[in-house]
Formats: sequence, C-alpha cells, structure tokens
Amino acid sequence: MPTPQTAVITQLDGAAQRDTRIAEIETRIVDCITTRRHKLSNTEITHQSYVIVAAKLASGAVGYGEASTLGGPRWSEESVEAIKANIDTYIAPALIGQPALAFEANGLRMKKAVTRNSSARAAVESALFDAAGKTLELPASAFLGGPVRDRIEVLWALASGDADQEIEEARGKLSAREHRRFKIKLGFHSPADDMARLRKIMGAMPQDTEMVVDVNQGWSEATAIRYLPELAELGVALIEQPLHPGQLAATARIAARSAIPIMVDEAAFSNPEIVQNAATAAGSVYSLKLVKSGGLLEMKRAAGIASAFGMELYGGCLLESGIGAAAHMAVFATLPQLEWGCEHFGPRILKNDLMSSGLLFKDFHIHMPVGHGFGITINHDALNDATRRV
Repeated sequence: MPTPQTAVITQLDGAAQRDTRIAEIETRIVDCITTRRHKLSNTEITHQSYVIVAAKLASGAVGYGEASTLGGPRWSEESVEAIKANIDTYIAPALIGQPALAFEANGLRMKKAVTRNSSARAAVESALFDAAGKTLELPASAFLGGPVRDRIEVLWALASGDADQEIEEARGKLSAREHRRFKIKLGFHSPADDMARLRKIMGAMPQDTEMVVDVNQGWSEATAIRYLPELAELGVALIEQPLHPGQLAATARIAARSAIPIMVDEAAFSNPEIVQNAATAAGSVYSLKLVKSGGLLEMKRAAGIASAFGMELYGGCLLESGIGAAAHMAVFATLPQLEWGCEHFGPRILKNDLMSSGLLFKDFHIHMPVGHGFGITINHDALNDATRRV
C-alpha cells in the first residue's frame, strides 16, 4: 500500500508527466580567483573554492547546488575535499532512486548518512530543489511557500585591509548604484589599527552610509568593552560575532552594555544553538547561511526560530558564487521578514562567476531570478575552467 508521501509525489509526477526520481549526483571541486584579497581574522584568500553538485533526475533535468568554504576548514570544520568525499561516499548512495520532491524525507536520509556536514547536505538539497523546479516548471521558491519580495538590498564587504583601496572600492560601488551599505572586516589588525582604519573609511563616506562591522570572533570581552563606545560614536549600525562561539555569558554581557545590536553568526549553526544564543541574550540579530543550517528547509526553520525569540534576520553569505547565491535567494524571497537585507555580493567578487545569467544587481538590490528552479543559467565554460584537475 502506498504511503501518504508516495501518493502525493505520484500525484505531482503524474500531473507533470515527469519522473522526479534521483538518477545521479555528481560533484566537482572548483577554485575561482577573486578580484582582490579578502581577509578575515583567521585567514586571507585570493581565490574561493566550492564543491559544485549536479543532481540529474530521471526526467533528464539537472539541478545545481554549491558548498562554499573559506580557505579550507578554518571558518568551519568542513573543507571542499571532505565535502566532496562525504557526498560521493555517503550522501549520494542514500538518495539515488528516491523522489526528488520528497524534500523532508531526503533531508532525513542525509542526516542519517552523515553527522553535521551541513555544507555538504545544503549543496545536495539545493541541487535537488533546482532540478525539481526545472522538472515541474516551477521556481524553487514555490516549494518553500512562495515569494513575498522580488528584490533584496545587498551589502558589500570591505576586507582587503587597505583603507585607501577600500575607500576607492566603496565609492565605486556607490557611484555605480550597486551598493550603499557596507560591512567592514575587523580582527586581523590590532584593535587600535582597526579603529584607525574604520574611522578613515567612515570619514570618507557620505554621512548616511550604513556600516556593519564583522570581527569574525577576533576579540576578547575586554577588547570589545574597550572599543564599544568608539564604535557607537562612529555610528556603526551592527556588530557581527565579536567573540568565539561558546562564550555565551561573555557575549551576553557585551550585548547588554552595547548601544549597537550584536549579530550572531558562527556561534549558532544548529537550531538548539540559535535557542541558546537567543535565550541568553547573546545577540538580537541572526545571520542566515545555508552552510550553517544544512539546507533550504532547515534555513527557513532557523529563520522562524530566531524570529520567534525576537531576533531580526540578516542574509549572510560565505562568498558564494551565483549558484549558491541563487539558492539563498530562493529562501530569502519567502521569509516574512528580512530586516537587514543580505550580503550576497559573492558573484561580484569572482573574476569569472559560475553563473552567466539570472541574478540581477541593480539600484543597490539583488533582483530575484525569474525562471524554473533557481532561475539561473550555468556558465559551463567558467565551471570547466575552474574545475580542480586532481
């Protein structure tokens, strides 16, 4: 006797006269050169590496997903080499032959096949959403409740460490009407030098330019306490992840004495971690990322949990290409609230993006793709050129 899940999938398949069973899941590692160096408190990159997943359904449709890392297993424990191996060896065999439309069931299969591995699971689920949308001729956002917005304001990160270069870069973005809100990476110089650089950059910008600072876990509680007043005096709008994950009490003390909202990023990957940070008042804004949540469905659940605790939402990124950015947009478009916009500038920092069309950056916003699945066209030449030959 068919299960309720099988009956629903069969009805959908029959309506579309398409077969959504998963036939193949292929992976490749790609290394994309960036237009400038990008620095964090614990690493510096001049190229960005991804695992690209291609999911082929029995219908013939091929969907694409992406797992992003920053300089290896430094931002989280996953590296592109480990992501590819875990997908090929454990995740793909658990999904072959399953209906792509069984999103929740496939998510459970992946969780049973691997522990954590949130980037790997997110990349595979993204490819399945894209392939299912192409097969049924629907946007991927339709599987997530449908869009409530068609564009999102997008920030640009200033992270070379050279104030003069960053000022020139920011002015160029403003004059081109690409970005008017900026994030400045701190934590890789001494705090005093970071403050001098920040003051110089902000002094060169129009008075109403919104600035977010991201410390990437680079400070201690004492350092944060010392520099909070200066950040407030400069008019900084938001402070992201000042301390290391796990220092909940210390981060809560900082948040209690800060006139600037604190954003939780690396401190909360899982839903229970979101609850812990929210319940201890360690932050009032949460950064959403597929690499943390482990998939589109889980990221939407993470947004609901954070919102239920009164946290505002920010669309975070890990320098995704157009493929990863489009997957995020499919979720962000459906959220009732996204108070802080997003920072998916990743496609614009690559010398050659892996997407040739779909996402439109115009008038300080990302405009949602229009089309089936994620609504983007893959740049196969760029994808092949960037593929790691090992």
